[in-house]
Amino acid sequence: MFNKIALLTIGLLGTLPALAQPACDILIRNGKIMNGTGNNWFYGDIAVAGGKILAIGKNLNYHAATTIGAEGLVVAPGFIDVHTHIEGDEDKDPLAQSFIYDGVTTVVAGNCGSSNLDIGRYFRWLDSLKLSINVASLIGHNDVRKAVLGRANRRPSAEELKKMEMLTMQAMKDGAVGLSTGLIYIPGTYAHSDELIALAKVAAQYNGVYATHMRSEGNQVADAIREALQIGREAAIPVEISHFKLSGQQNWGRSKETVAMVQNARLEGIDVTIDQYPYTASSTSISTLLPGEVLADGQDSVRARLQRPEIRNYVIADMLKSLKQRKLKHFSYAVVAYYKPDTSYNGKSIEQINRMKGRKHKAREEALTVIDIMMNGGASAVFHGMSEADVKYIMKYPYNMFASDASIRIMNAGMPHPRGYGTNARVLGKYVRDERVLSLEEAIRRMTSLPAQKFNLSDRGLLKEGMAADIVIFDPEKVQDLATFEKPHAYSTGFQYVLVNGKITVKEGKHTGARAGIPLRHTY
Repeated sequence: MFNKIALLTIGLLGTLPALAQPACDILIRNGKIMNGTGNNWFYGDIAVAGGKILAIGKNLNYHAATTIGAEGLVVAPGFIDVHTHIEGDEDKDPLAQSFIYDGVTTVVAGNCGSSNLDIGRYFRWLDSLKLSINVASLIGHNDVRKAVLGRANRRPSAEELKKMEMLTMQAMKDGAVGLSTGLIYIPGTYAHSDELIALAKVAAQYNGVYATHMRSEGNQVADAIREALQIGREAAIPVEISHFKLSGQQNWGRSKETVAMVQNARLEGIDVTIDQYPYTASSTSISTLLPGEVLADGQDSVRARLQRPEIRNYVIADMLKSLKQRKLKHFSYAVVAYYKPDTSYNGKSIEQINRMKGRKHKAREEALTVIDIMMNGGASAVFHGMSEADVKYIMKYPYNMFASDASIRIMNAGMPHPRGYGTNARVLGKYVRDERVLSLEEAIRRMTSLPAQKFNLSDRGLLKEGMAADIVIFDPEKVQDLATFEKPHAYSTGFQYVLVNGKITVKEGKHTGARAGIPLRHTY
């Protein structure tokens, strides 16, 4: 009898380790972990439970509902895209596939001065919509200004400025991560520095960031950088300079000058960082080819002005002057991405469209073609005007993040810039693996912990116990951007798994349909 009891006891004791084995939702096994700090990778496991990282280490002893074998793959924090324009496209593709397939788990919306004015309402709507990505948002100066001044080209009165400050304050209280400006767009271009400093001071009270599309990224770029730094200095606010670049052939090579300005400002004590998309073409409205003063007060006013011969001649002269500065004879560098009245224009340069219209092959005629497009509501366009050498030089700067400057792309809609599909994969494939412009660990730091720190996303950007389980698992030898300017609609490849808040959103390279993203309300 004794032996039977003893054996039974020993048998029960033998099962205790199994019974006591801790549980998790997902166990990632044997991955090459790059934790977002920029430090060396290490082999290990990650346990995920309740949307959080539960444990990181070697040979973790957890019972998992799902186990992911990550042998030969890199495991990194989900990428954070600090410069996006998703507003208006969220419900067209709530799966946000163009971002998810590029490893992006969090985006910052509201850039270039354009955002939802009521941030609280926007976040509540996102709560109900449920995207596959997390969304933080800036409050856009252009929308704040339009709410008070419309598209008027004048300074605000003291009372009007107070209203703008109150709108900014409410947005910050509702969870915005900062204030953005778009100073080449109407009506932002009409704002003077003192107005921007006043609003930036409001955002600074709530630990916000000042993110700016500066007044110039071309001939007056140095003056534009100085203004951005002045705003940061006087408002005591961290500065983020958006899509840092040198536009126009006449400015190629100036990246050594402009990066040095940022470096010197940091030495002075200004918290300034930059972001960049890894391409030699930009993308924005075709209206940026026209002088800003012509664009005031809405489309009807613009159309009325352009019908006046003296205004039309002034606009043409200004456009031809800019073309000459670029050392070009034709508007071949400007390619229409989307033109609603006639989609046959999509993917064609202004030079090509001008010929389609049967006009003479002269720059003046091409300027008239641009005016015709503006008379019919305008178009989005891609502008080829940057140097690859400048792109690489800027890329090497350590306080530079990668950003798509894109919306949620809708497959086969228009001829958009390929950055909306391939920004991160392009960096990892072309600039890390193939050209070795920077290391893989450093590239991941720029995509994860650096943006998380800059935009106060305190539980993102690192693989660390207690952090949100936003995780990407990819093959560094196969990750690749497939979108090109000629064929822009193609998802990136190489991302085998993507987790958003602990939910598997990509499994073996395919979107699972999970929509676990949340609005990231900044708390103060």
